Amino acid sequence: MDKIPLLIVDDQPEILNTLRRLFQKQYRVLSAPDGPRALEILKKETVAVILSDQRMPGMDGVRFLEKSRDMQPDALRILITGYADIDASIEAVNRAKIYQYVSKPFEPDELMMVVDNAAAHYRMTLENRALQEALTRANQHLEQENRQLKSEIEQQLDLGKFIGHGAAIQKTFKLLRKVVGTPTTVLLLGETGTGKEMLAKMIHFNSPRKDKPFVVQNCGAIPDTLLQSELFGHVKGAFTGAVENKKGLFEQADGGTVFLDEIGDTTPALQLGLLRVLQEGEVKPVGSTRTIKVDVRVIAATNRDLLEAVEEGTFREDLYYRLNVFPIHLPPLRERREDIAELARFFMEKYARRLNKTIKGMTPLFIELLEQAPWPGNVRELENEMERVVTLADEGGMLEPELLSERFHLNKETLTFSENGMTLKEAVGRLEKRMIEQALTKTSGNILKAAEILGVSRVGLHKMLQRHQIKAALFK
Repeated sequence: MDKIPLLIVDDQPEILNTLRRLFQKQYRVLSAPDGPRALEILKKETVAVILSDQRMPGMDGVRFLEKSRDMQPDALRILITGYADIDASIEAVNRAKIYQYVSKPFEPDELMMVVDNAAAHYRMTLENRALQEALTRANQHLEQENRQLKSEIEQQLDLGKFIGHGAAIQKTFKLLRKVVGTPTTVLLLGETGTGKEMLAKMIHFNSPRKDKPFVVQNCGAIPDTLLQSELFGHVKGAFTGAVENKKGLFEQADGGTVFLDEIGDTTPALQLGLLRVLQEGEVKPVGSTRTIKVDVRVIAATNRDLLEAVEEGTFREDLYYRLNVFPIHLPPLRERREDIAELARFFMEKYARRLNKTIKGMTPLFIELLEQAPWPGNVRELENEMERVVTLADEGGMLEPELLSERFHLNKETLTFSENGMTLKEAVGRLEKRMIEQALTKTSGNILKAAEILGVSRVGLHKMLQRHQIKAALFK
């Protein structure tokens, strides 16, 4: 490590030499017999600490240190004064902004400690400044990245770039265009993996609230008490572990949009709080006696039949009608097969860019197999499958049927159920059940692994098991 530069100024040669010898082991010592010559040194050299005597002919120590401050404001200035120079010491503090003064006679160890402390202070000042500059650059870079990312997200979520030209999805898109610029509450209905969260983002980022927060909460992912705290906030002492007040997501998203996924999985207690938000525009933190006004747009989503839940008594009727102001149905992928090739091409290009890989395209048979598949996991399953095949594909190659997962190579018989007098819905249901059973057999009843094979979420697979009355335990 380079030695720290120290400038010593004294008009008495013997003292100047003594101080030079005292500090030369630890510091790069520069010296001058008077103020003017010391100022000449400061024009050429950057120093960390200046040690100056007060009583010198022509230019005293206070005047010299004051001038040195204008030239090198970061340098730490130390004044050596006689016992009687109290006025000079006060003047040095006020005018020259000295770091410290040392009275004569002084002990070498005492002076060494003062200079060492000043040098450490100088180092810390420079390090803090460097850190501050680095932090400023990092923040500027982050802000630039955030602006770019936000711009990219807005471009991706532009209504004009919505993928799909089939009648089913265009009906959904038509409703989307009508509601996007309004503050109306929206209820998105559709199976798992149909793109409900993506649609919620499109509504938000094309609305007047696009510059405000967009907050997502899956209502079925965490316990009810924790969910109430997450959404509405809590006050200190509301429950064990509530060591401080916490703002809920509704308060954090004030002015923006809150997307509540799996709204059908909420409890009556939570539903009451949601009703308060929708009716009164206010939240009541857990453990608090007061309410807080919020301005948020609510977009809710579910794959359940909420009206059936109302009839069963598990969902509040008044909340249902508050949420069901503007329902939008997202069709499952099996009802929009004409869009599968376009969606597959979009995902192929997306993951080819991410993996920095060139893919020429998809073979006709590859596309045909995609269009014939039942897709129980909908668009999410298609995206997962396309990510997999792009990863497996050779550089510069085509996407071939051989790259597809095993479930796409079932006996042709499974693709022609309709010839046996079944309706399309019955055939798709039977094929879905068979694929689930095959996945469970392959994984010895492991639901998580089976869900991965099928390209669906664990929660989605659980719901399919209930629908088809399949018991995973029988496959263990």
